[in-house]
Amino acid sequence: MSTSKNGRGALAKGKGNGDPPCAGSATCVWPELARRKTGEWPQAGESEMKVLVLNSGSSSIKFKVFDADGGQEIRANGVAERIGLSGATVRYCFRLRDGARYTSCFMRTPAKMDVPNHTAAIELICKLMMDPEAGIINSVDEIVGIGHRVVHGGERFVDSVLIDGSVKAGIEDCARLAPLHNPPALRGIEAAEENFPNTPQVAVFDTAFHHTMPQWAYLYGIPKRLYEDYGIRKYGFHGTSHKYVSEKGAEMLGRPAAETKIITCHLGNGSSITAVKGGKSVDTSMGLTPLGGVMMGTRSGDLDPYIPLFMIKELGMTVDEVERTLNRESGMEGICRHADVRDVEELVTQGDLDSELALNMFAYRIARYIGGYAMVMGGVDAIVFTGGIGEKDPLMRQRILKSAGYLGVKLDPEKNERNASDVSAPDAQVKALVIPTNEELVIARETLKIVHNRARRAAAR
Repeated sequence: MSTSKNGRGALAKGKGNGDPPCAGSATCVWPELARRKTGEWPQAGESEMKVLVLNSGSSSIKFKVFDADGGQEIRANGVAERIGLSGATVRYCFRLRDGARYTSCFMRTPAKMDVPNHTAAIELICKLMMDPEAGIINSVDEIVGIGHRVVHGGERFVDSVLIDGSVKAGIEDCARLAPLHNPPALRGIEAAEENFPNTPQVAVFDTAFHHTMPQWAYLYGIPKRLYEDYGIRKYGFHGTSHKYVSEKGAEMLGRPAAETKIITCHLGNGSSITAVKGGKSVDTSMGLTPLGGVMMGTRSGDLDPYIPLFMIKELGMTVDEVERTLNRESGMEGICRHADVRDVEELVTQGDLDSELALNMFAYRIARYIGGYAMVMGGVDAIVFTGGIGEKDPLMRQRILKSAGYLGVKLDPEKNERNASDVSAPDAQVKALVIPTNEELVIARETLKIVHNRARRAAAR
């Protein structure tokens, strides 16, 4: 693959050992660049072997590459978008170790991209990783494992698994519970198998972390046969994120995870709250699907079960219209016609009452879950905020926790304003923590664990 050294779509190196020109911009695919100053990069790992992590959507594939050594440092990050559509794009950032390390960004001109399907997208990702200038590997054989994010594992998959024919059939079967997410993940798996035929593929499920919930937490008050025959129950989502930040939260508390009670708040366009007791999920806000729980950017969250029936019977809406309304036209979008919290908060400063209402509804529902989960666990040691809103929105954290003083929560206004990792006041009895999530690192570690176990079993034969 040829690369030009200037202009749009070129290989662009930052000055000296600093960040690339796109750092901090809306198009940069390596958000960490915006949070680091020159010289703050950790040293890259020495391992020549890498782990590739893929998150496949219907028309996009996000990818990250990690060193396979103990440090598991990130080496590359990117996204292929508009797969199968006109004007497909690929953005790619990489980090090389060459004495003092440096970071570079590789951008392809959208008009020149031809990405008809997921197989072509992953083939292009392979070429980028082996590019003479922008590459980080010499051969696909340096990829020791590929980890795939799969949203729904139903009751069949309670942990990460090595992918084979039966696993792919199981993912397809779970697609009835996640029709927007599982089919693209399966396409990504099959495309990766075509491009990496000898590389172990691992499925890591969003739902797996929540399989420790007790039955009284995950069952609904409907005929039990509907659960026994059709698997209708609460599954929960964002599991890799809740797992990662709850473990980091326990580290910040200086206590073993088994001795902690932590409430994790993954807040973004999709949001969920989880009660993590002793390092295990005991309840979570999302349910059978990611539609349940708190109000979100475009999703309704919890509501009276009769409302969809009313929409069908009394308003004459079709099932598809109801589904579209609750998934894409509700939440903040439904209240104030804007789904992005940043836009909503800007409108509040202009006196927009619907925007103020939307923010209050969002914060209230999160606070209600936090209070309920503190009761469920018999107390709480820390409340962790993560995700785009949780990590970067001090005003929303303030709204959510304004009545949490009775729990022992007290914010430090200055630390909260600068998004410090610990935004608690010195005399707070319960910590309020801000922890950037790293779902891809969890997937990489799960992949390495399974690949290593597979190698040990093969050696023992």
